[in-house]
Amino acid sequence: MLRTSFLALALLASRTPSAAAQTTPAAPAPSHAGVGSRSDSVASDSATVMQQGQVRPLIMPRGLFKRSDAFLAAGFAAATVALFPLDQHVAEELQSPGVQSNRTLENTATRLEKLSSPGAYYFGGGLYLVGRVAGWDRVADLGLHATESVMLAEGIGYVLKRTIGRARPYVSNTADPRDFSLGTGFGTGDRRSFPSGHTYTAFAVASAVTSETSAWWPSSKWFVAPLMYGGAAMVGLSRMYHNQHWASDIVLGAAVGTFSGLKLVRFMHDHPDNRGDRFLLGSPVVRRAHDATQLGWQLTF
Repeated sequence: MLRTSFLALALLASRTPSAAAQTTPAAPAPSHAGVGSRSDSVASDSATVMQQGQVRPLIMPRGLFKRSDAFLAAGFAAATVALFPLDQHVAEELQSPGVQSNRTLENTATRLEKLSSPGAYYFGGGLYLVGRVAGWDRVADLGLHATESVMLAEGIGYVLKRTIGRARPYVSNTADPRDFSLGTGFGTGDRRSFPSGHTYTAFAVASAVTSETSAWWPSSKWFVAPLMYGGAAMVGLSRMYHNQHWASDIVLGAAVGTFSGLKLVRFMHDHPDNRGDRFLLGSPVVRRAHDATQLGWQLTF
C-alpha cells in the first residue's frame, strides 16, 4: 500500500513539476511562485527514485543548442544571401529624394537609433538597478540578462564587422554592395557595415526580454514578442534609411542579436550557480524547466 501511494504521488508530481526545482537531493525544493514552467514534460523520461520520503525532481541540463536552432540559422542565412542581389535597389529606393525629404521618417529613424544605442544599456541597466534596490528578483534578472545579451552580441559583432570589412552604402553612394575587403574594418568605420550593430543590439534585447518574460508569464509572448521584435526590425530599417547599412546587413544583425539573447538566457538559467550572475543578483539564478530535461522524480525518506 505504501509503495502504491509513493507511485501515485510520483505520477501526480510528474504532471506539475516546479520550474525552479534544484538538483541537490538533501535540500527541500525552493518555491518560486509565478516562474514559468513547461507542462509538456515527456512521460517516458519520468522515473521514480526513493530516498528519505521527499519528492524531488531530478533535472539535467539540455545542450546549449537545439535542432530548431539549425533551422533558424539556416533561415537567417538564406535571407541574407537572398538580399544580396537586392541590396543596391533597396538602398536606392530609401535614398530617393521623396523618401529622404520626409521629416517624420527622419525624426522617427533618429529616435529609433538612439533607442537602440545607447538606449539598450540604459534599459537593461535601469531594470537591473531598480530590481536590486526594490528586491524584485525577476526585474533584476531581466535587466542583467538583457545587458549581458547585448554585450555578447557586441563581442561577436566586433569581430565580424572588422574582419569582413564591407563598405557602407554611402562610401559608393549606394552603387557597390559587393565591396568587401577582409580585415579593413579594423582601420576605418567606413568598412564596418556587415552586420548592423544597432540591429544586433536591438534584437539581443528583444530576444532576451521575450525569453525571460515568457518563462514566468507564458501568455505575454503574444504581445511582448511582436512589440520587441517589431521594434528591433524598425531599428534596422532606420539604419538603412540613414544610408549606414545594406539590407543584408540588417538580416545578419538580426541573426547575431537573436541568437545572443536566446543562448545567453538559456545558458544562465541552465547554470544557476555561475559566479558572475550569483554575485550580481545576490542569489543563484533560478533553473527553469524549459531550460532542462526532466529525467524523473526522487522520493526521499
